[in-house]
Amino acid sequence: MKVFKILASLALAFNLYAADKDHTIVVAVSPVPHAEIMEFIKPVLAKEGYDLVIKEINDYSIPNLATQDGDLDANFFQHWPYLKNHNETKGTTLITAAAIHLEPLGFYSKKIKSLSELKDGAKVAVAYDPTNGNRALNILQKAGLIELDKSAELATPKDIVKNPKRLNFVELEGAQIPRTLDEVDLAAISTNFVLDIGMNPKKDSLAIEGTESPYANIIAVKAGNENSPKIKALVKAATSPETKEFILKRYDGAILPVF
Repeated sequence: MKVFKILASLALAFNLYAADKDHTIVVAVSPVPHAEIMEFIKPVLAKEGYDLVIKEINDYSIPNLATQDGDLDANFFQHWPYLKNHNETKGTTLITAAAIHLEPLGFYSKKIKSLSELKDGAKVAVAYDPTNGNRALNILQKAGLIELDKSAELATPKDIVKNPKRLNFVELEGAQIPRTLDEVDLAAISTNFVLDIGMNPKKDSLAIEGTESPYANIIAVKAGNENSPKIKALVKAATSPETKEFILKRYDGAILPVF
């Protein structure tokens, strides 16, 4: 039922899009901060003669396929490693139109105050998709809790070669992980979801990625569309000095602009 509603919503967006294709930009986004950033630039694009239609999504399986098929002009919810893996496994031909911001991945808990409090056999939730699962495991390796097989390009729990605390890993879809905080001892959550549940990455994370992370969130489009006037207008608005200032002030360092 949830997927049906999302598809119906996208169909409505496409009908609007078809009405004035050249001056309507339909973008699928995850709620925070992506939707808020798009709402910020919507008036800017309106002054340029473009109607920005923002469709919020929580199901990551849909927007890349819809962008590939032309039902969306762009999407804004993912980083390049995630999109690269999607292209390779699903046969899509999407590219980065612009890198916008970094959402550091961190570990959170309602049961412990520091990683040193983790007990033997503790339950740890990580994303099951290859890129975000790998991010989480590398944070734990950096913290000295596990050791990964050096030959693993995108590590999964199966690539753990040392696990002295015998941590029990639970792999879930990223958007579901925040709901498990009452059930697990530790959870790897992206900053966008952290903000969505009212937590503060600067205060509440027990371990978090640094600014060296390569996982900046991108505006993705189908290859060949990146030079269209409306995509150029979208990118210009999303990477303006005003948008950078908005991100810095609105998220107080929890979200970092990369342009």
